[in-house]
Amino acid sequence: PVNFAAAMLGLGLLIPWSMVIQRVLYGVRAPSLHSVAQQFRFGMLGRGLLVLAPLWAVTVTLALTGAVERIAWTTVDLVAYLLIIVLLVPLAAAAEEYAYRGLMFRVIGSWTRNPTVGLVIGVAITSVVFALSHGTLDPYFLTWYVVLGASLAILVWRTGGIELAVLLHAVLNTLGLLGALVLHADIPTLINARPETQGSPVVLIPAAMIIVITAGVWASTRRSGAVTSA
Repeated sequence: PVNFAAAMLGLGLLIPWSMVIQRVLYGVRAPSLHSVAQQFRFGMLGRGLLVLAPLWAVTVTLALTGAVERIAWTTVDLVAYLLIIVLLVPLAAAAEEYAYRGLMFRVIGSWTRNPTVGLVIGVAITSVVFALSHGTLDPYFLTWYVVLGASLAILVWRTGGIELAVLLHAVLNTLGLLGALVLHADIPTLINARPETQGSPVVLIPAAMIIVITAGVWASTRRSGAVTSA
């Protein structure tokens, strides 16, 4: 539990670190990393909670139906992991969004003066880097991470902010780990042995749903286009 908590806190520090890098290297104000409105738009987050989160939660839960190797847990470890998952995992998930779909996406997108080209290479490179950073080359998992990264990047671009990406990533990680805890899965081994883990078609269930969600958000903004200002 101590190692797990330290890892989640370490990831959480990506939020202020990304803002510092943006300010020092590019002279851009820290709040702009939230959204084009220069703030975290809780209204956008609330709409996502009402419309997208329930569908996404059901999908993530269905993805837990694969084979699980159960181990014996002590009560202390169960309670400790429960607290860490509820309190720190959402923070770590949000931090990954600020690092990948926030700072990295903006930096790579600025490599060209053409907005369309910048968007394409931003989505492509951040998605691949995001996938590889999870330490697996299994075709199923690699496909899942690339699709997830690309979809979240498109959502950030389309909505003009990080809010929906943070919401979906936090729900995914939190519910996935809570489900593993309920099933008494060997969470530390699952995390540390990720490079050797073999995927299955079940992994592609959330991949299909995140594509549907992204298409739905795109369709809902088809008249206004991508949000570029407050």
